Amino acid sequence: MKGWILGLALLSGVQPATGPSPVTVTKISEPVKALRFEVTVPAPREAVWAAFTTQQGLATWLWRDVRVELKKGGDWLVLFPGGATGGGTIESFERLRHLTIRALAPEQFPTVRSQRTSAKFELETLTPDTTKITLTQTGWQRGDEWDAAYEYLAKGNATLLEQLYKRFVSGPIDWPH
Repeated sequence: MKGWILGLALLSGVQPATGPSPVTVTKISEPVKALRFEVTVPAPREAVWAAFTTQQGLATWLWRDVRVELKKGGDWLVLFPGGATGGGTIESFERLRHLTIRALAPEQFPTVRSQRTSAKFELETLTPDTTKITLTQTGWQRGDEWDAAYEYLAKGNATLLEQLYKRFVSGPIDWPH
């Protein structure tokens, strides 16, 4: 499914943010090319951790069909209509602190998809009921496809983190069946 990340918002009925986004996106070119996203959600770190690391939690904000196997080499996948998949394979995690996956790019970026990037989600308690999530995506290489995927995911991952934010502000997303 071409454009699955941005198309997910349309499928879910989640509207893009009007006004300022709760997600900050930083494009880093030196010393290592990376994307960094930050969002603060009104939820305790334990609740945010469950939203990332359990099938039930992930389905409240990412998509209705997900698979999470919290172990090194385990799945962290979203299964979109039409057979498209997103997410990746778990590289490492430390309970309540971070989850790192070898991320799958959308199918329209076949080289990036096969070689993958690394996406590290870090959780930080700001107050007992507020958690900051920082996503840092690294492993970018040179070339037109890599540049296009970088720009696409700068927008797409921001949209996904907006969904996470909305999940904790408005409640779990009620996905269409």
